[in-house]
Amino acid sequence: MPYIRQAQKNAGKVIVIDPRKTPTAKSADLYVPIRPGTDWILMNGILHIMIREGWIDPAFIDQRTRGYEQVKETVTLFDPVYVSERTDVPEEKIFQIAEWYGKANTGIILTARGIEQQTNGVKNVLACINLALASGKIGRPGCGFGAVTGQANGQGGREHGQKSDQLPGYRSIENAEHRAHIANIWGIDEMDLPRKGSSAFEMIGDIASGEIRGMFVLASNPVVSSPHKGFVKEAFSLLDTLIVVDIFHTETTAMADIVLPGSAFTEDEGTVTNLEGRVIYRHAVQNPPGHARRDWEILCEIAARLGKKDSFNYASVEQIFQELRRASGGGIADYYGITYERIRKEKGVFWPCPSEDHPGSPRVFTERFAHPDGKAVFHKVTHDEADEEEKDLDFLYLTTGRVIHHYLTGVQTRRTVSSNAKCKEPYVEVHPLTASKFGLSENELAEIKTSFGRMVCKVKLTTDIRPDTLFVPFHWEGEQSVNQVVASHLDPVSKMPGFKRTLATLQKYEEVVTNDG
Repeated sequence: MPYIRQAQKNAGKVIVIDPRKTPTAKSADLYVPIRPGTDWILMNGILHIMIREGWIDPAFIDQRTRGYEQVKETVTLFDPVYVSERTDVPEEKIFQIAEWYGKANTGIILTARGIEQQTNGVKNVLACINLALASGKIGRPGCGFGAVTGQANGQGGREHGQKSDQLPGYRSIENAEHRAHIANIWGIDEMDLPRKGSSAFEMIGDIASGEIRGMFVLASNPVVSSPHKGFVKEAFSLLDTLIVVDIFHTETTAMADIVLPGSAFTEDEGTVTNLEGRVIYRHAVQNPPGHARRDWEILCEIAARLGKKDSFNYASVEQIFQELRRASGGGIADYYGITYERIRKEKGVFWPCPSEDHPGSPRVFTERFAHPDGKAVFHKVTHDEADEEEKDLDFLYLTTGRVIHHYLTGVQTRRTVSSNAKCKEPYVEVHPLTASKFGLSENELAEIKTSFGRMVCKVKLTTDIRPDTLFVPFHWEGEQSVNQVVASHLDPVSKMPGFKRTLATLQKYEEVVTNDG
């Protein structure tokens, strides 16, 4: 927020697009309460106007991109009248966004879970990137596109193989050259590297089908954090072996055969990478208590007992980082020139940094993009069958998210007296017009139903949400977990569940009382 306020003091314009009027939206110069799931349509409409009005950068498009003509042809169909009808954004607001962004010399687009955690999340993001490319607002000061991550080191984890289709340095696990590089670093045969695995939620289906019989869960609570919770819990009960490493008991550890006490963030040492690509060092301030061990030590010990001690024979996290440097060398996210000594001395080093005498890269894409020809690629984003299937249905949009007092599944913060006092249970945000339609009042119990389940929580009336949208925070477990009703449909490309948009119904909760007398 301080950066946003400073931008406004410098005559910058802040536009926030969100079905909910969040604190950030309340500080914006222009707030756009979009219909959930239509972000990419709005972006296409903005680009339509920018092209029509000449608010694009033809030289940048010609010299540094490819695929523009296809996108230009596609967005001709997304005129303001049509886009307004589909998104509920007035035509004048669509024009205002296009004018402010298109005519500005500099501009940054930031996205987060809101447009990504949808079944069309990739389309949403690609449509945003098309705007940045068409206007030439990338690779120069005050410009760019960024995805704000959900927690510390969300960026750094994804860069080095945290996903089942990646290898360190943003390398692909299916690319023969990439596989050979990593196999050489690790001193193994390339054939010993696995192929592309399942995504996080697809693994739950693999358990249900019997393909996965054992699971090792590290510092995660998937029984609560996954959508379609009933299906997830049933699948976990089918595992032959479930091992969980955590610092607290959770709904996932309750189902485990073995629970190993790991380390808290204050007990961990290592690097964190932020949105800028700046790699910083984080100290441990204390040791794990009792029999608990640091997470990396647990992994090394398990590897040793599996006969792989030579491959996991690390004495420190710095030694692990040295291997990571070598593994990432030559990749897109190249850490080869980054050392602990440099990080401490320079207060962070930007990747890519291919050698120890390289200054780092505070700004990327100044001369070329990460494609063989060095050009950025426009992506045609248009309709598919799924976009039309809900057109005439009577429903509300259920979206989920955070509250400032809690963190993720709430395992840590629900144990904190101050946090719990400020928000002790979930609630459903309902617009007063919607509440009136269903006969609901403030703090009254309401029942939310979807095709995946039902939940009951108190009503919180607010005009800061669209009348067709419901919001429930996701920090609770058991019957208070909103993920028991969230759809498990996945984005076809990213495999991200649609946490931010599930079709739902709302009604007054009527408790059934039976008389056995």
